[in-house]
Amino acid sequence: MPIAPSPVQQRSPLDRFAEFIAQFVPDAITASIILLLLLGAFALLLGNSPIELAGAYYRGFWSLLPFTSQMTLTIVLGAALGTSPWFQRWIGWSARLPRSRNQLVALAVILTASFSYCFWSLGYALGPLVAVLFAKEAERKGMPLHFPFFLGTIYASIAVWQFGLSSSAPLLVATEGHFLEKIIGVIPLARTIWSPAALLDIALYTAATVTAGCLLMPKSNRPLSDYPGALQLAQPVTLPPAEPRTYSERLEVRPYTVLILSAALAVWLWYHFAERASGANINSMNIILFLLTLMFHGNIRAVTKALENASVSAWPILILYPLYAALSGMIEFTRIGVTITSFLSAASSPTTFPALSAVIGTVFAFFIPSSGGQWALQGLVTVNASQAVGVSVERGLLSMQVGDHMGNLISPFWYVITAGMLRMDFRTFFGYGLVYAVIWFVIGIVVFTFAPC
Repeated sequence: MPIAPSPVQQRSPLDRFAEFIAQFVPDAITASIILLLLLGAFALLLGNSPIELAGAYYRGFWSLLPFTSQMTLTIVLGAALGTSPWFQRWIGWSARLPRSRNQLVALAVILTASFSYCFWSLGYALGPLVAVLFAKEAERKGMPLHFPFFLGTIYASIAVWQFGLSSSAPLLVATEGHFLEKIIGVIPLARTIWSPAALLDIALYTAATVTAGCLLMPKSNRPLSDYPGALQLAQPVTLPPAEPRTYSERLEVRPYTVLILSAALAVWLWYHFAERASGANINSMNIILFLLTLMFHGNIRAVTKALENASVSAWPILILYPLYAALSGMIEFTRIGVTITSFLSAASSPTTFPALSAVIGTVFAFFIPSSGGQWALQGLVTVNASQAVGVSVERGLLSMQVGDHMGNLISPFWYVITAGMLRMDFRTFFGYGLVYAVIWFVIGIVVFTFAPC
């Protein structure tokens, strides 16, 4: 889909920057091919043979299949939930509260950040819906809104999940039996995501995102109606009022079939949280999303229609995850990973360590779309480097997470998934997201260099 530029006389410097970037940034599949060539050449220079490269690529290709399925469910269920009339009314009601554009930007950012803090997949699944419904309300009220920039702002607010309740690495090291327990023991969440530094980072970044979203909004009005594909996300599922004629059709529209399945899912959640005393994870979140989707749509026919419409959002995950997992395999199973990460301990001092850790984390995040997978690969070296330069393991872990999301903000991977939900070209808002990448990185480095953690 071509990107419609703003009128020349209304284009701001930020518009020109975004349009310039859009001309050169490749799509995520092309980016994976470019990275494949670069990594292959690097591994050969380090002494790996072509056969070793092929083996590493193959080992990585299928390594994220369970995670791919989980993420597919998350995006499809989140999108289906978002099309339920009740859920759209609730977010639509929230969108009607602001009386000015700045208030609208602030509330949309805070709402999306809250979703993300509770669980990262909620931010990615529901953030696009928040952007669309708030932009729709802005257009109804006659508020001039630059939708691509606004979407980039909402996308950027998802970053707070890195220090939220579903943050992978902190949850892992807080769990008995994790793979680094013999070296660092069990680190409670009070010293990672609930440390003063992490809480300060969330507060500063959220405030900075709101401020940038208000002050940097281009003056040119590019309303939601200019993007009909995205506008479809704001349409609740509607079914023709045909009277069911057969017994099976009556089952599809009766509420008791949904109630039976909802009860079964509720029992699973009770068993997971109460009987097993397990914490939140992507499986439990998908069950919650499924349960909410059933309850808010009310019958199987509406649920099926919503899932059918939402499934178009899943293709980037199904294709991109294996491609990027293969690149991860090339890093993990060749000399590339050791070479890159060993540089961290050799070049660091207590002052420079957080910045270097974040930079290395950014490099790995280009190739590993899983935060937990990145910690599995980079965790041991981060721990050893932290101890070698005399900083806490917690500081090294949290600095690495700054880099992890920096990769999400400057690579096309997650942009493509978000754009897939909106039926639009990811380049439309990619350039604006880079502005927030700078804000995220600067705040993170300053906080985790100097604040207590």
